[in-house]
Amino acid sequence: MKKYFALALLTLLGGILYAQDIALEEDPPYNRQTGYGLNLNSNAGLIGGGMIKHTRSINNKMYHLFYLDVVNVRHPKEQRAQSRLSGESFIPGKQNYLLLVRPQYGRELILFRRAAEQGVQVAASFSAGPTLAIIAPYLIEYRFGSGNIRLEQYDPDRHPSFDQVVRTSRFGESLSQSTFGFGGAVRSAIAFEFGNFRTNVTGVEAGLTADFLAQRVIMMPLAENKQNYFSIFVNIYYGSRN
Repeated sequence: MKKYFALALLTLLGGILYAQDIALEEDPPYNRQTGYGLNLNSNAGLIGGGMIKHTRSINNKMYHLFYLDVVNVRHPKEQRAQSRLSGESFIPGKQNYLLLVRPQYGRELILFRRAAEQGVQVAASFSAGPTLAIIAPYLIEYRFGSGNIRLEQYDPDRHPSFDQVVRTSRFGESLSQSTFGFGGAVRSAIAFEFGNFRTNVTGVEAGLTADFLAQRVIMMPLAENKQNYFSIFVNIYYGSRN
């Protein structure tokens, strides 16, 4: 998987860099474009997060690409269970949430241009940048032997029985106690953009992302945890151009 992932990234990057040397005489079809949308990826389940994509023209086929997404990463062993005490759902064995914030810069190359008023435009892109890892504790209410109930981060040594879990906290409460990690990411993608108006655009973008963190994030202490993450993603977005 990693071998094919790296090959796809290098092939797309080489094509974009080569295209910069092509002599182009026509004016670009648009100067700027901004899109906002949802991210779906193989590390997050159904909805992975949100994204913003902004491009500025270099010539009639090449664009500067400024990209930002915020995505959730789930551990592949996560499964929801129901509390025996309250009936509320929780994830047994989960110790931390992981959110990745990725600001990136790259290039986008138009492969097939759409007509002025309608049609489909196809573009390839490559971008890279830093990754901010937001590590939020997974807080549970746990009933101890004395009947005392405490809200604290899951710890397999302190909370040996999932039968004593009452509920989990709200995500906002966990987020307020976050710690941070750092790393870098690269992504490559193919985008299909369509619409009936010159100034509006709807797009679907599919590609690959690789994140390389400086530390291993412990999401589930009783399972294997990773330091690097590879994912397939799909972005669905809407925006405007001028």
